[in-house]
Amino acid sequence: MFMPARKPKSDRLSEYRAKRSASATPEPFGGEILPGGSRFVVQMHKASRLHYDFRLELNGVLLSWAVPRGPSPNPADKRLAVHTEDHPLEYVDFEGVIPEGNYGAGGVIVWDLGVWIPLEDPEQGMEKGKLLFNLKGHKLQGRWTLVRTKQDWLLIKERDGWAREESTESYPQDSIFSGLTAEEVTKGRTRWPELEERIEAAGAPLREVDLSGPPFMLAESRAKPFSRKGWVFEIKYDGYRLLAVREDDRARLISRNGNDLTLTFPEIERAVYGLPYPGLVMDGEAVVHDEHGLPSFQRLQKRGRLRRRTDVLRSSMELPATFYAFDLLALGGYDLRALPLTERKSLLRALLPTTGPIRYSDHIEEKGEAMFEHAGRLRLEGMVGKDAGSPYRAGRSTKWIKVRSIRTDDFVVVGFTEAKSGRGGFGALHLGQYDDGELVYGGRVGTGFSDAQLGEIRELLEPLEGADPPGSGPVPKGAAHHWVEPEVVVEVAYKEVTGDGMLRHPSFLRLRDDKPPVDCIRQDEGHPLEEPVQVTDDTQQKVVHFSNLDKVFWPEEGYTKGDLIEYYRSVAPWLLPLLADRPVVLTRYPDGIDGKSFFQKNAPGFAPDWVRTEVIWSEGSERELHYFICEELEALLYLANSATIPLHVWSSRVATLSRPDWCILDLDPKDAPFA
Repeated sequence: MFMPARKPKSDRLSEYRAKRSASATPEPFGGEILPGGSRFVVQMHKASRLHYDFRLELNGVLLSWAVPRGPSPNPADKRLAVHTEDHPLEYVDFEGVIPEGNYGAGGVIVWDLGVWIPLEDPEQGMEKGKLLFNLKGHKLQGRWTLVRTKQDWLLIKERDGWAREESTESYPQDSIFSGLTAEEVTKGRTRWPELEERIEAAGAPLREVDLSGPPFMLAESRAKPFSRKGWVFEIKYDGYRLLAVREDDRARLISRNGNDLTLTFPEIERAVYGLPYPGLVMDGEAVVHDEHGLPSFQRLQKRGRLRRRTDVLRSSMELPATFYAFDLLALGGYDLRALPLTERKSLLRALLPTTGPIRYSDHIEEKGEAMFEHAGRLRLEGMVGKDAGSPYRAGRSTKWIKVRSIRTDDFVVVGFTEAKSGRGGFGALHLGQYDDGELVYGGRVGTGFSDAQLGEIRELLEPLEGADPPGSGPVPKGAAHHWVEPEVVVEVAYKEVTGDGMLRHPSFLRLRDDKPPVDCIRQDEGHPLEEPVQVTDDTQQKVVHFSNLDKVFWPEEGYTKGDLIEYYRSVAPWLLPLLADRPVVLTRYPDGIDGKSFFQKNAPGFAPDWVRTEVIWSEGSERELHYFICEELEALLYLANSATIPLHVWSSRVATLSRPDWCILDLDPKDAPFA
């Protein structure tokens, strides 16, 4: 239980109101300070005049400037920045009210927070009067300059991809922690009165929410996307599922397997604590983004495996996590789980900051197939469809349906085989899933592992070895098989499940140390996936027979030959017009991107006769060659199936080979970063 023992409604309401009036916002978090850090913070300060305090961490203090009109993304806005006294590091996440009679009395909010990266020596810059740096915050991004004038300093946005013509007002003006404005904090206001009025009008009971059992609502798996009236569709994030709990004096993060991950993600803990609403329980997913802004489970696992406190704090700056909140279970002592989903989400949106370490996970209505298509283009994990009127119920439910962009599932490792000569670690993993509470054998996976993963997983499994296979089903026999206790969970991609429950063409994707084995449940897959087996046009008798679709072509990422073909299929509408009437030269990688490759100009004699070729004299070969002309989808997929990764395109067309009609600029940065 996270709430106190049940009291009469009137007493409980009085108690909550007393707590809110005593402190509109939480006390300063008092988080640990990491020596040698490079944080920056912008605090909006409602003192005698509203201004922004801009602070950079350097040599154990916060260098500070008061910026009356605030940072602007417009390079034309040269903002006055008054250099003030240095502040202690403990002030970096202060939000609250400085009492009357003290210097700077008034409300303070954390307007932005992140990391600053000096582009020149910062100590010399302070002496010379010019600091050039990058900011990586929730609001401020890109390159900035602080330059000293005769009287004071100026804060200027440099021209880059983050520069805009708008001014300071284009940024969200609320706190990245509490979601409140500086004026609301100064006056001791929160949004609780309006939220409480809505909650009572909706009929939510005032009672405790028990978090001691398995409280998560889980989605059923389906193979195909769907659209449905009365449903909403959200992004499926590639992260750790967590309950974020804000109690009277602390914040907690609880994982699906019941572990407390509060110390693992201090930046999320601080953000949850910053929400000025006790008795708060949110459901969501912790995500670490890659350099393209996409969820990276590999980076998240790197965070999740850290144990030393200094390593955790450092990674919270270098690989910051974001909590995408998509549901609200409790607030202010009220149990919201029986309310319709859209009402719970509306309340959640109203209490969260506009941006920050916690973000609201939005949705679209009805159009699930369009949502799924866009998720695939962005290389997201998939989508989750939810009945808009559904209550929140612990356990798996048909009111929530998840559809992955690729066909994957989670399995318990029940054993492994010995490695063959030339390979370390193990040969393959034996897999299982639970069906009506019984662990059932589901086949094995032997591809998709890196050398490091082979050794790492073997070390995890050896202490778990036992004599008998832990489950039922068509378990293989023989001394070469090692059986282990079902404690390790892996995610596996596969083509299909056979009639006897075995995986067909499985490939290892990752370890799932965030998921308990009992949640690996055999699912009803619904309709089978549409597989890229062939493309047919019966009127022209064009058929492409694909082969080895599950062969891994990119070992580190786990992408297969089938993924390559599907990529070319997806970009064909944009690519084919550029290939029309142009000879192409293939670079083929029959063993994937790390294997041997070769160029191919001449079409082989066994190429389908419906693939267009043109005879062109080759000076280098001193003979006529049959060049492919790739102008139809079937031809493009045929070339992709031949393990062609890049296509080299002539700059001229067949009818005018001596007159190129486009120009190629070859940018070769050598050892320099491409950026």
